[in-house]
Amino acid sequence: QVQLVESGGGAVQAGGSLSLSCVASGRTGTTYAMSWFRQAPGKERDFVAAISWNGADTYYADSVKGRVTISRDNARSTVYLLMNSLKPEDTAVYYCAALSPGLPLTPATMTQQYNYVYWGQGTQVTVSS
Repeated sequence: QVQLVESGGGAVQAGGSLSLSCVASGRTGTTYAMSWFRQAPGKERDFVAAISWNGADTYYADSVKGRVTISRDNARSTVYLLMNSLKPEDTAVYYCAALSPGLPLTPATMTQQYNYVYWGQGTQVTVSS
């Protein structure tokens, strides 16, 4: 089993920045491709960004492209999400998730929640106008 714990959420004004972290613990011998999703009140959980197991490849949803950077430090078992130029519509609970190790990280697989084997509990991001 792998446990994922997010942190770094908070309340900021529009235009501000936040850096989220996701720390993995447990059986972390397998290095997973990782993603961030978010869920706004009353809405579906949506894909935000993904990173390959070695950090060589990154992918972003169009809604955050250019404002968000995903990165990872495998030595620390941590994935990061740096968010700049935040907008009120970025308000959501942000979740990190580990992609099933049997799947390639592709646009078709990374956006589907059912392809992820581990999820964190989420961290709230609130952006005020």
